[in-house]
Amino acid sequence: MRPLHIALAALVAAVWGVNFVVIEVGLAHFPPLLFSALRFLVAALPAVFLVGRPTVAWKWIIGVGLVLGVAKFGLLFIGMDRGMPAGLSSLVLQVQAVFTALFAALALGERPGRVRALGMGVALAGIGVAAVDEGAGGPVLAFVLVVAAAACWGVSNVLTRKAAPSDSLNFMVWVSTVPVLPLLGLSLLIEGPDRDAEALAALDRSGVGIIVYVAWITTVFGFGAWGFLLRHHPASSVAPFTLLVPVFGMSSAALFLGESVSPLRWCAAALLVGGVALTSLAGRRAAAPQATEAQPAPV
Repeated sequence: MRPLHIALAALVAAVWGVNFVVIEVGLAHFPPLLFSALRFLVAALPAVFLVGRPTVAWKWIIGVGLVLGVAKFGLLFIGMDRGMPAGLSSLVLQVQAVFTALFAALALGERPGRVRALGMGVALAGIGVAAVDEGAGGPVLAFVLVVAAAACWGVSNVLTRKAAPSDSLNFMVWVSTVPVLPLLGLSLLIEGPDRDAEALAALDRSGVGIIVYVAWITTVFGFGAWGFLLRHHPASSVAPFTLLVPVFGMSSAALFLGESVSPLRWCAAALLVGGVALTSLAGRRAAAPQATEAQPAPV
């Protein structure tokens, strides 16, 4: 890869990593389900009028929109709202690679192989260490919700593999149209119209900036840049940069939010990142993958 393209890949990873800090700050402005709905609304508009018609069948757009947009992001935002730290969330979500491999084995008949199975075991050991660390002083339910979000991400990855979109930005923008109404409905039902109205009435420049970042910067810019890199380089060259996301997530959380990183959490990070690397990269060497394998969902 050219140095400029390496810098772009690192920038995208940084944008996605810092996004966890932005989400945590945003949860002080909005209820989690309303926040998620606004994120997808702004990501879809006006981009949906600029990216052209969908390049895949609507069943895949709706399926990924519900699993990724409603389930994954709903669980993530609720988990973080209930006390899951931003840095740890960026790390734990990476176990999606293990869930993706498991679900691909069940749904697509893909055999993981010894190296990939080893990577899955190492990553799960990292989750176990992180659970012990979080269970010692953090909200266990919030931790479980983020792990469940990673599982939903794994399901959406398999659905995306089946859809095989030729344009990742086009696909993500159309997927973003699906969760808006379900999330708004759930927000009114669970969080209540009074709380939603209060949050919208108090909307200020900071709140607008947060929504713009999580929608346009992480989704429109992030996926546009990622798609550009995939068009110019093999997925196996681009995909490893996603391992930088938790590095940026944990470091930015420590820098901007003052989150401490215990020795146990560093151990969990090493196990998780190493396990995800084995799980992801071994699978790509074993078989020529589709480009969508290297297209992580924005966070």
